Amino acid sequence: MQVHVFQHVPFEGLGSIGVWLEERGASVSSTRFFADDSMPCVDDIDMLVVMGGPMSVNDHAAFPWLGVEKRFIGEAIARNIPVLGVCLGAQLIANVLGARVYSNVVKEIGWFPIQAVSTPDGVFSFPSECLVCHWHGETFDLPEGAVRLARSEACENQAFQFKRHVIGLQFHLETTPESMRALVENCRQELVPGAYVQTAQELRAIPVTRYRAINGLMSDVLTYLVEPRTSGALHCTAEAR
Repeated sequence: MQVHVFQHVPFEGLGSIGVWLEERGASVSSTRFFADDSMPCVDDIDMLVVMGGPMSVNDHAAFPWLGVEKRFIGEAIARNIPVLGVCLGAQLIANVLGARVYSNVVKEIGWFPIQAVSTPDGVFSFPSECLVCHWHGETFDLPEGAVRLARSEACENQAFQFKRHVIGLQFHLETTPESMRALVENCRQELVPGAYVQTAQELRAIPVTRYRAINGLMSDVLTYLVEPRTSGALHCTAEAR
């Protein structure tokens, strides 16, 4: 399996996704937009993973590569290549599918629960409620033809699926203790007081068992995307409820 990764900033890497890919012997390539890496040929990849970043999908003037990235995502979707988007990645997918991306009413940074939305058969199903990691200030409208998979108190569109092969996650299931430290170090200025913003101290104190729970759920999402017979997720331990 040839997996290509779009990475927008050095401190938002694959996290637990990298472990999942390594365990399956996947060949992984990447375009690091911050380093002016080249783009692959869409015919050469079996899966596309679009990671997060602090920029907006609307920041074309500051980040002209956004247009190139969006066109590639659209082509991958059209060719039925499995596509996973995380945070900014989910917003990019939504935007490519014609949805608006804009500032959310509140920032959501920290560990807060998501609730599964009742979904039709044949789409990925989240556990009824799970505690997951968030770090975002923007949100998106649900794209036409997409199915909402999860919501939260602070943000109505937390996860969605488009057809069988595309999933966007507003939250971060790939987060590890190491990647959380990198986020806090590089994005500390975003930790302003708010109803859904935890402090740096709170974020650093999260037990490792909670990371293991969300990483297991990320494994379920990835397996669903690449194995058509997989029906949905079962991972959600008591630590993540």
